[in-house]
Amino acid sequence: MVELMVSEQQSGTAGKGVPVGFKLTEVGVIPEDWEVKTIGQLNPFITSGSRGWADFYVDYGDLFVRITNMSRNSIYLDTKTSENKFVALPATSTEGKRTQLSNGDILISITADIGIIGYIDESIAKPAYINQHISLVRFDDNSIDNKFVAYFLASENVQKKFLANSDLGAKAGMNLNGVRSIIFAVPAKKEQSAIANALADIDTLVVELKKALTKKQSIKTATMQQLLTGKTRLPQFALRKDGTVKGYKKNELGEMPEDWIVSTFGSVMKIRHGKNQKQVECLDGEYPIYATGGQIGKTNAFLYNKPSVLIGRKGTIDKPRYTDKPFWTVDTLFYSEISESADAQFIYYKFCTIDWMQYNEASGVPSLNAGTIERIQTILPSIEEQTAIAAILSDMDKDIQTLQQRLDKTRQLKQGMMQELLTGKTRLI
Repeated sequence: MVELMVSEQQSGTAGKGVPVGFKLTEVGVIPEDWEVKTIGQLNPFITSGSRGWADFYVDYGDLFVRITNMSRNSIYLDTKTSENKFVALPATSTEGKRTQLSNGDILISITADIGIIGYIDESIAKPAYINQHISLVRFDDNSIDNKFVAYFLASENVQKKFLANSDLGAKAGMNLNGVRSIIFAVPAKKEQSAIANALADIDTLVVELKKALTKKQSIKTATMQQLLTGKTRLPQFALRKDGTVKGYKKNELGEMPEDWIVSTFGSVMKIRHGKNQKQVECLDGEYPIYATGGQIGKTNAFLYNKPSVLIGRKGTIDKPRYTDKPFWTVDTLFYSEISESADAQFIYYKFCTIDWMQYNEASGVPSLNAGTIERIQTILPSIEEQTAIAAILSDMDKDIQTLQQRLDKTRQLKQGMMQELLTGKTRLI
């Protein structure tokens, strides 16, 4: 596998002009003062996990790192997943001593999904261990910054080679000799550390943005739960005319505000079928053509030009969409005509709280029926309160979208920095 990676790396740069001050190597074009080494040349400790750990699984214990904790998007482990496994090892376990993780360790997935890179730092509670699908590389060499090596192996050029070999599927695998043969570029230690620190800083920003995004999404979810059920009333709708606080009443759907009504979606909207788009598609069209997975084209015609809630008829049936601009939907995507007694965006947010899979009417590809949607019961406030609630949730969505865009741009910046710094195109020292 490694020989194939080297061959591919060489062929990717052969025949191209090499800038002054650079040289063509097995890892591509790099600065003249950088070296190329294999992992094995630096005599690190290399091992992998073993089988049989399931006997030591416990609900609470030491982290047992698996490939599910690793990602090609980051060298840092995801230990917040619900799929975490924990182990409790006997004190006499030699396997525990051999595969126990330390700060600075580099992890490499070596079966099936080859070449996912992990880096162990202070954020990982110790002791922690690895399974048999992961190799551990521990350098004990003053000329090497371990974090730099992790970033280099996670770079786009190296990952392309790993991914090419992962296409072999379940047959793909790399033994420890293969790990020793992996090649990487080696600048001076000071430059390694400068590069690693710069990339770590932007990784920290990515993590903080992800946390902020998750928090905003959680706040929005809680706000939807409160406002769409009437458990929390907006101040302008909370009082009766005499100034007393409005109460609640019970009905077949549970408890609801005294001035809300039980209704069906069909009483405030009509579900309409989309149409085949083949005759109306055009590359420079003015209006979007939507399918269950999102926009698939453009057209100069539209099926509907008022605010509407879209939901899948077949396929993806649990991802409602709201639009207030003219559009066309294909035949697998319903659209809706909303009555004047309802706010289309409020209905959309109501749709977002429904478990649509419970209304699936097919054993194969998930399917919804228009009549089924229209018969679903819900509780509704006045049109004025609907609009006010929708406005608050819409503002939250805009904040989330802005934060998501910032996160996406930061990730793109990180990729650009990795490409520049890990190839020596941009020098920090």
